Amino acid sequence: MTDSITVAVAYHSGYGHTARQARAAADGARSVPGVRAQLHDVTRLTDELWEALGGAEAIVFGSPTYMGSQSAAFQAFAEASAKVWADMGWRDKIAAGFTNSAGVNGDKLNTLTSMALLAAQHGMTWVTLGLPPGWLYSADGREDDLNRLGGFLGAMAQSPSDAGPESAPSPADLRTAEHLGRRVAQTALRFACGRRALDGAAAR
Repeated sequence: MTDSITVAVAYHSGYGHTARQARAAADGARSVPGVRAQLHDVTRLTDELWEALGGAEAIVFGSPTYMGSQSAAFQAFAEASAKVWADMGWRDKIAAGFTNSAGVNGDKLNTLTSMALLAAQHGMTWVTLGLPPGWLYSADGREDDLNRLGGFLGAMAQSPSDAGPESAPSPADLRTAEHLGRRVAQTALRFACGRRALDGAAAR
């Protein structure tokens, strides 16, 4: 049995679509017994933000993809985390990422790759989506499949440029983000239990 752990979802959302992804990821994380989920808008770089992220066992990064890359606001957060990096404050935490763009492709992989590299520089352990591709991967695929956009590194979503956040991303994309949050929470719990077992063995 383990004490509860925290999954922090650190995200920026320009128009509200990525915020819906963030909420879905948090819902997935908190669906796992023993896990708390927190949402953090990284446009506000406060001491409280850094303290919350420092106290979490896992951080899920989220950003829209603009012009083939993460948003300027998320990049500002990533660069500001250099102070944490200097002390290796996030080393051995669990990490994952999600992104949204107007295009079906939209070069979303570049954003997820940037997030994974950010996590690697911090010494974090990256959790992949862990799903096979859906939708157009097979002739009988459906648009409501999990991982309908066929990503592997993280959760991808697509929101038409003329659709508001009340109607996009699609339910399938939100369920994919929820799956990622749940997977991160389960992984973080396993790591926490493993660390406690090792600490107990070392103390004997």
